[in-house]
Amino acid sequence: MLTRRRFVGYSAMASAMLASRPLLVSAFGQQSAGGESRRLRLAILGSVYSLGSDMHSLADHFLVGYQHEGEWRMPNVQVVSVYVDQRARKAEAAPSGYELSMKGKGLPRGGTPVQRGADEHERDARRAALMQKAEEEAAANGDLSVARSQQFGFRLSNNIPDALRCGGDRLAVDAVLAVLEQDNYPINDKGQILLPRYDFFQQCAQVFEDEKHAVPYFNYKQLSFSFPEAREMVDTAARLQFPLLAGSALPVTWRLPNVDVPLGAEVQEAVMVGIGAFDGMDFDALDAMQCMLERRKGGETGVKAVQLLEGDDVWAAGRAGRWSQELLSSALSRSDTPMGLALLDGRTQDLVASGVLPQLAKNPAAYCIEYNDGTRATLLMLNGAIGDFNIALRVAGRDSLVSNQFFVPPPPNNADTACLAAKIENLFETSAAPYPVERTLLTTGILEACLDSRHRLNQRVETPHLAISYRPPSDSQYARA
Repeated sequence: MLTRRRFVGYSAMASAMLASRPLLVSAFGQQSAGGESRRLRLAILGSVYSLGSDMHSLADHFLVGYQHEGEWRMPNVQVVSVYVDQRARKAEAAPSGYELSMKGKGLPRGGTPVQRGADEHERDARRAALMQKAEEEAAANGDLSVARSQQFGFRLSNNIPDALRCGGDRLAVDAVLAVLEQDNYPINDKGQILLPRYDFFQQCAQVFEDEKHAVPYFNYKQLSFSFPEAREMVDTAARLQFPLLAGSALPVTWRLPNVDVPLGAEVQEAVMVGIGAFDGMDFDALDAMQCMLERRKGGETGVKAVQLLEGDDVWAAGRAGRWSQELLSSALSRSDTPMGLALLDGRTQDLVASGVLPQLAKNPAAYCIEYNDGTRATLLMLNGAIGDFNIALRVAGRDSLVSNQFFVPPPPNNADTACLAAKIENLFETSAAPYPVERTLLTTGILEACLDSRHRLNQRVETPHLAISYRPPSDSQYARA
């Protein structure tokens, strides 16, 4: 079983975060922990709790509530503990009592010896003062964890088992929310950020196993940078019999227009268009594309092979029919953020027919996916051409294409994560995942395989390990306007 040592090995000291405004104490939102025994007790684990971070967005939904189906919803959840990896790493970097004594700041160097108890008290006081100073500096640089803890009364833990046990010796939470994001974690030669999602999960699973009791667990975005680790996470949850859910907000946000693939329809091809960096928002786009493709006839049966193309090879593949330009044009027609003439003088423009896409998207990438049942799908990452996420699909027996935009409200609203918070709350309350974690397992593997393809000079990569079969929920899970 992996321990703290492994993911500390992944981590580097975090750089200073952006400054944030002082927090205002509100009469609304979660009250202090007393008298809330009937609410579900939630532990939140994350990398960094600063303004605009993913942890900030999701944690605050459970502290102050969120907009949901025409009303303000306050979850039936009490956040009782929070672990912030950035804060814990900074605390670990503080000098130990031994280091202080070697610098002449702990043990006396001459004169009458001081009793051992007094020595320890002095060292502990100095260390506590240093940690207090580090927390003050973190708050000045944008960390919200201490102020939120003071405002809402949850425990700030220095390690994950403590967060699950709330300082005691028994499991003291009813659910776990894990939100990992980049905070100076290392990056491997494939461009993958080595976020310790697996290590966080394994530490929680060890507590569950030791206590012979497990609780629902939500993992934000992909399960791991490693498919074998992701597979083990899913298998561990099944072995210990607790519900595991994962993924991004795009599959459950609003759609423009309000459409989905009819359950059991024969999907022939799909083209998804998105923006972002490798091992970043590309996962969100794959997650959104998969939530529609999994509804096709026969359910999901897995992926046969992938290939990631870049630069001029992307456009050459389109001309050769590797992906459909008709589907691309349909997907782009749903975009609210086309670049080109729209920015110059407000004129609308067919970005595909006009031939301007290569000028706008100077570094395109195509994630070409071959499914086991013959379905083809391509994710086109077109930074510089648009600023949103859109899809088009060709469905047999329909005269028109199925296309929509996955709506992402501009910051600081983050209303798309409110849609996700509703699904997470449903997981916690019912102890049942509203959609299968196998979707995220598959998209985790697709992304890793695509980055493998890129690392191998964009070769086609066969993926027999991605023969993952599952059935989607019969009801569409996205928010309705």
